[in-house]
Amino acid sequence: TTAAQYFHLLRSQARGADRKPLVVFTPKSLLRARQARSPIGAFTAGSFAEVLDDPTAGDEEFDADAVTRVVLCTGKVAYDALARRDELGPAGRGVAVVRVEQLYPWPKLTIKGILDGYRQATEVVWLQEEPENMGAWNFVHGRLHKLLRDTHTLRHVSRAESASPASGSAALHRLEQDDLLARAVG
Repeated sequence: TTAAQYFHLLRSQARGADRKPLVVFTPKSLLRARQARSPIGAFTAGSFAEVLDDPTAGDEEFDADAVTRVVLCTGKVAYDALARRDELGPAGRGVAVVRVEQLYPWPKLTIKGILDGYRQATEVVWLQEEPENMGAWNFVHGRLHKLLRDTHTLRHVSRAESASPASGSAALHRLEQDDLLARAVG
């Protein structure tokens, strides 16, 4: 979900000794999005991260102990969730948005490590833009349940099941998007 992440992913694919297929699902708009820009230093140092913690987690005003809900998501919807959380102001402080950048192999230990940093969080929400019968939910559901069943309440937020991945109407899409974000973030 960032330019540096994309760069490091492609670099590791090209330079890696193990040749494996690489499948990247990302909209072109994310490549141009201002929020997805990376500083130059992010390209020259570091590597691909399977999971990215909330971008405000390093800020001095961020209080990890105030977080009661962690929203896990992939891709562009993370930026929408972050924007909604920031719009809520003080009411949004109880929500952390964590981006899962790699679905397979499933980064179980990395997700667990990040969730352990939010000691007061009791709820984990999987957020996806796609309808319930599409997207990553069917893949991650069992894995998240195994990881969280004793410590957190797990729920998911997605569009209703559909034969089509899009509504075909910009107005309806905006309404559905607002509904998704309200249910996931607040």
